Amino acid sequence: MTSETNKQSMAEDFKSRIRAVKTTRWIRFAVVMLVFLLWVVWMRSWWLLIFALLLFDIYITGYIPFTWWKKSKSPVTRTVMSWVDAIVYALVLVYFVFAFVGQNYQIPSSSLEKTLLTGDYLWVNKMVYGPRVPMTPVHFPLVHNKIFGINSYLDHPSNEYRRLKGLRNIEEGDIVVFNFPAGDTVAAKYEETPMYYDLLVDQYGWNEVNTNKAQFGEIIYRPVDRRQNFVKRCVGLPGQRLKISNDTMYIDGQARPFPENVQYNYIFTTTRPLTSDDFYDLGITESDVFVYEPMSAARQNLQPFLSASQPGSYAYMAPLTQQMIADMKDAGTMSDLVKFSRVAPLFGMDLTSFVFPFGANSNWTLSNYGGENGLYIPKKGDTIKLDKAAWDTYQRCIRNYEGHKAFYNSAEGKVYIDGKAADSYTFAMDYYFMMGDNRDNSQDSRFWGFVPEDHVVGTPMIVLASFDRDRGLFDGKIRWNRILRSANPDKK
Repeated sequence: MTSETNKQSMAEDFKSRIRAVKTTRWIRFAVVMLVFLLWVVWMRSWWLLIFALLLFDIYITGYIPFTWWKKSKSPVTRTVMSWVDAIVYALVLVYFVFAFVGQNYQIPSSSLEKTLLTGDYLWVNKMVYGPRVPMTPVHFPLVHNKIFGINSYLDHPSNEYRRLKGLRNIEEGDIVVFNFPAGDTVAAKYEETPMYYDLLVDQYGWNEVNTNKAQFGEIIYRPVDRRQNFVKRCVGLPGQRLKISNDTMYIDGQARPFPENVQYNYIFTTTRPLTSDDFYDLGITESDVFVYEPMSAARQNLQPFLSASQPGSYAYMAPLTQQMIADMKDAGTMSDLVKFSRVAPLFGMDLTSFVFPFGANSNWTLSNYGGENGLYIPKKGDTIKLDKAAWDTYQRCIRNYEGHKAFYNSAEGKVYIDGKAADSYTFAMDYYFMMGDNRDNSQDSRFWGFVPEDHVVGTPMIVLASFDRDRGLFDGKIRWNRILRSANPDKK
């Protein structure tokens, strides 16, 4: 009899709670539930429906006392908990927006100038290509990989790579935000520098980098979605062959036009010394400028390449667009110029020693890249023949990105994958080739190779704000003309 009575009282309590809910509360619940169900369908993870019961209790029945503090007699408790409630709600909302819709991103370097400028703040849309299901779901939403000097995420639990349905695939010419592929293993003291782990090992040796903690710090592994964010232009798609000849890019043998704002490093002479205002008017970042004093030995060594200029004239090295060159010539400021790559050997610079794949193609440079037939960009499902050259080019794809235990046995001239000799390999993911528009000042795929599909974050849509680091607050610090402009004006 007691059991029957309890059941009746529970049923009556449930009905009374339902009757007490106001119409506006039902409407709010219906809207939230609709959004939740659409999200579950998008995720294609039906087990998430269990959380519908939690939403029903939060909005309708109220069995779990989430708002207990509202009935507290202590005004301090009510005030503090109201703030905690608002902050938690905001963090949860931000988490879902940043994970599945988009997020802001700051341009930290000049690799995409003049399309995107250092100091631009972008809105990156993750829905265009489809957002990734968070691989490290437990993380603080407002920071990337560190907070107060410690990791801002937990390694476990973790998810396998899966991307939700997007509006379209990556297209040639898209500007793409992605996680730095070579940032899987990092030396803690070099994480914020261009010297990534592979370069450190190549320069100092594996043993030195991994044992000398005083110089290099701890060696850390970063999950895919916690690696540093980069932004570049996609110039090569899966299955294509890419070749660069005298700076002109060829895809599958067809020449591609230069982006409107593409720039290269030039050494140029002027009819008078340039001022800070000159650089500002031309759109040249002063930190990117190197000055050759008129009577210096370096300036004298440059004279044979700048024969149209006076021997005692000022010379500068800076990244320039064709429009900048035309403006200086029209103003009578520029007297001569030469592309830096032509004179680099004069300064003892070997332009072939640092391009990807390391040591495999000794004659490739940033301006002449990919060999006679072009560099093949891996496509999911495509199979390649494995020889020494292929191993040098695709070993990181096989080992680091697709997770196989693999090595090249030089004595046998064979590749071993997961303990078995292999003469071919079939790719499990699509890959992309990314480059900056500031072609001679961009750490991109020409240095560290392909970008796997699971590293793609999204595409920047608009410039939210823009700040010039070389100007004062009342001297052009805010670039008003860039606010709410397209982040990729070359895409029509």
